[in-house]
Amino acid sequence: IVYVGSLFALLAQSFFSIDEFSGLINREFTLKTYGDLFQAANLDIILRTVTMAALVTLASAIIAFPIAYYAARYARGRWKALFYLGVMLPLWSSYLVKVYAWKLILAKEGILTWLLGKLNLLWLLDAWLALPVVGGNSLSVSFTGTFIAFVYVWLPFMILPVQAALERVPGNLVEASSDLGASPGQTFRNVLFPLALPGIVAGSIFTFSLTLGDY
Repeated sequence: IVYVGSLFALLAQSFFSIDEFSGLINREFTLKTYGDLFQAANLDIILRTVTMAALVTLASAIIAFPIAYYAARYARGRWKALFYLGVMLPLWSSYLVKVYAWKLILAKEGILTWLLGKLNLLWLLDAWLALPVVGGNSLSVSFTGTFIAFVYVWLPFMILPVQAALERVPGNLVEASSDLGASPGQTFRNVLFPLALPGIVAGSIFTFSLTLGDY
C-alpha cells in the first residue's frame, strides 16, 4: 500500500510546477513539465539514457548467458557454490565503492592506461577516446567508461535469472537435439534460447531499469 501510494503521489506531483525564483512547488494543475520533456536538450538526455540502458542490457545478456549456461550444466557441488559466491560477491560491496574503483581503474593514471602503455597500445586508446559520443578526455569520464562500469555493476542481476531459467531446461532436450543432427547453433536457437528467454527477459528488466535510473 505504501509503495503504490508513493507512486500515485509521484504521479500527482508530476502535474505541478516549480517556481523558478523561489524553488517552491506550485500546486496548480499544469502540463508544463511534460511539455518540457520535448525540448531539444531533454530529448537528447532521454535518447542517451535509453541508448545506454539498451546497450548495457544487451552486453550483460551476451556475457551472462555462457556463464549461466556453464553454471547450470556443468558446475556441481563445490564449483557451484564458488559460482554463486563469485556472482554474489560484488553485490556485498557498496555501489559507490564499485563505481569509484572503476573510476580509478579507467583514469588517465589508472592501471588500464598503464597496462596499455606497457603493451604499446596507447595509440589505440587515444584513437578510441577521439571518437565522438563514445570518447572523451579519459575512459573514466567517457560514455565507454560509464558503459563498462554499468555492465560490471548490473551483470549479477542478469546472470542469476538466466542461470535459474537454464537450470529448468532438461538435459535430455539438448542431447536429443544433438542426436537428431542439430548443430550447436541450431540447438541454441531452437532449444536453449526459447527456454531461457523468461530468465533473459527478467534479467533485462533488472538491468535496463537500473541503468535507466542511474545514468
